[in-house]
Amino acid sequence: MAAQVRALVSGQWLADAVRSNLVGPKLRILDSSWYLPKFKRDTKAEFAQQHIPGSLFFDIDECSDKSSAFDHMLPTCSDFSQYVGDLGIGNDTHVVVYDTSDFGSYSAPRVWWMFRLFGHNMVSVLDGGMKNWLVDGHPLTSECTTTPERREFKATMNPSWVKNYEDVLENIRSKQAQVVDARSAGRFRGIEPEPRDDTLPGHFPGAVNMPFTSFMDASGKELGTEGLSSLFREAGVDLERPLWVTCGSGVTACHVVLAAHLLGYSGLCVYDGSWAEWFKRARPEHIISEGEKKKM
Repeated sequence: MAAQVRALVSGQWLADAVRSNLVGPKLRILDSSWYLPKFKRDTKAEFAQQHIPGSLFFDIDECSDKSSAFDHMLPTCSDFSQYVGDLGIGNDTHVVVYDTSDFGSYSAPRVWWMFRLFGHNMVSVLDGGMKNWLVDGHPLTSECTTTPERREFKATMNPSWVKNYEDVLENIRSKQAQVVDARSAGRFRGIEPEPRDDTLPGHFPGAVNMPFTSFMDASGKELGTEGLSSLFREAGVDLERPLWVTCGSGVTACHVVLAAHLLGYSGLCVYDGSWAEWFKRARPEHIISEGEKKKM
């Protein structure tokens, strides 16, 4: 049954699907590129210039809770249904997500996770992203696909997969779940600046650092199961136990979810507000940093 799609698909697999004209109501390709404002990249303009043939643009900032004080927090079920339905995606559509990052994958796992959170398991990440698509010599186009016919999409959210500030605060006391932070080691330790001007780096008590880039090889493709297993082992993370993930604003944390999924573990929880929210709300004693300290 198609519901058992792989979490990763290769560039060759996708190129064959594009060449065979399979892109349509049963297969949608989404460029889900997103970058922090400081990088000054206009993802929509980049998409208009070049993208994988047949792909549509998925805007993480657009498909979000606009009422939140924090960036791209999760949308409601009905907003997600509306947004992806407008992209011609139904509950029987196989969705393939990619991004244009130099890492290979950056924001695509977030959109992969969002689909799964809203009950859609027929979603895959393009292994190695556009970076490897180009290296492998597959075609790009500037032709924009005509807006597809709207399809009915019924989302059913799994709220237990999402954690908030209060949950994390309580977990610092109870130590019920392990917490992995996917930011760079420097930001985690508090010795490299955060990309948001109003936020100092550091981490919350009990968190373990597994930078999202460590889940990929030098080319930007996902490590094999052996490599992924040893990463969790070396970090002292037990995938049999409850695991929550965090990062700067809930995007790269989803790399940890994807890696665990590839090892056969689901049910990881994402702290959606992540460090952007934590730094603003937490008391100084709940911020561990080797650098400048938060003042009350």
